[in-house]
Amino acid sequence: MDPVLLGEILAALMFFGVIGFLMLGFPVAFTLAGTSILFALLGLQFGVFDMSNLRALAGRYTGYMINEVLVAVPLFIFMGVMLERSKIAEQLLSTMGKLFGNLRGGLGISVILVGALLAASTGVVGATVVTMGLISLPAMLRAGYDPKLACGTICASGTLGQIIPPSTVLIFMGDMISGMHSQVQMSLGNFAPQTVSVGDLFAGALIPGFLLVGLYLLYIIGKAILDPESCPATPVPADEKRGLWKEVLVAFFPPLLLIFAVLGSILGGFATPTEAASVGAVGATILAAARWRLSLGVVVEVARRTAVITSMVFIILFGASVFAIVFRQMGGDNLVREFLTAMPGGAMGAMITVMFIMFILGFILDTFEIIFIVLPITAPTLLLLGVDPVWMGVMIGVNLQTSFLTPPFGFSLFYLRGVAPNSVSTMMIYRGAVPYVALQIVAMALLFMFPALVTWLPSVLF
Repeated sequence: MDPVLLGEILAALMFFGVIGFLMLGFPVAFTLAGTSILFALLGLQFGVFDMSNLRALAGRYTGYMINEVLVAVPLFIFMGVMLERSKIAEQLLSTMGKLFGNLRGGLGISVILVGALLAASTGVVGATVVTMGLISLPAMLRAGYDPKLACGTICASGTLGQIIPPSTVLIFMGDMISGMHSQVQMSLGNFAPQTVSVGDLFAGALIPGFLLVGLYLLYIIGKAILDPESCPATPVPADEKRGLWKEVLVAFFPPLLLIFAVLGSILGGFATPTEAASVGAVGATILAAARWRLSLGVVVEVARRTAVITSMVFIILFGASVFAIVFRQMGGDNLVREFLTAMPGGAMGAMITVMFIMFILGFILDTFEIIFIVLPITAPTLLLLGVDPVWMGVMIGVNLQTSFLTPPFGFSLFYLRGVAPNSVSTMMIYRGAVPYVALQIVAMALLFMFPALVTWLPSVLF
């Protein structure tokens, strides 16, 4: 058999083999590396892979560890975990509930706004969904909210951390897309390409993030008008209204100041994402101290959780590096290029195909696993076909956020199921998420039809 064809067959089998082993429940990082080495040995036996290619792993691993952009990841995770321990979500929800309590749907509006604020503060989806579920779900149920509406609103609001900066997903995608874009441009003869940075993705994701928040709010307002019994008002006693604006100011000003300091410095060009992340980590610590939530035990716990989450993400990245080297050296990248370029519709047809594949994989794989596996083998072809790198990154982020919400496998649904009371059935959570999945699809359609919603702000700022 033709060695080129045999290598492509092995590459395709390796991809599906990894997916199969992951579905059986094997650890992600070890599955990626172990399956790749197994197929590398098969490729060696058939003469389609040279084991000396794996020597590049040492350089890659060192590059990840000294990459200044990726240093922002543990810092943003630290900031998110510290803010979680400072009980900022609890105070925000309580204050917003009082502010909008006299309105039908007021609690739902509060949950969405607080979810957006936490997304811009933490960037960690799982922690946001769990925190919102523990605090707001009991309150919404006590207020007489339809359990389906309450669950869907919490899940959708929690997943905003996937797309609203400073999302850790956007940091990794920005770093990966930046390198791929430069390589593709140089292969086309452009030796001075326009750079793509994490700041570009942050700026590009702002308007789509606000668009999603706006769609969520319109849905709650529509429910309040058309089905008022599903989201009744929760009148606030007169004695609690006194001094409410002062309470709102105290609850909102510190986190808003922190968000403006972090995002404003990045988007304004005053600081790199890593420098801004360090400011955010220190600011979150000061905020926790100001709320009398800071102690040696808290710092140790936050540092431990940050180390665990960061290690989990980077070990997956290391395993994905083994997969990428073996896949490419056996001709898998050529196979993917031929497959995508053969799609009808040119660049948009190829983009839709990749988005569909990622959406399906989102049912069984975590976001980081998908971008570490799929992005390196599909993004170069999409960029070669002329897809805008910033638009591509933001679209992938919104797409995976939608996958996170989609029943029956959406990860955010599982997060909420873990903290929801027994009176809330799994089917209620699924049914509550469906309208928000539809809103996500509407948002993606708008971003497809009007790419300037993503590309305009980065072009103005940078």
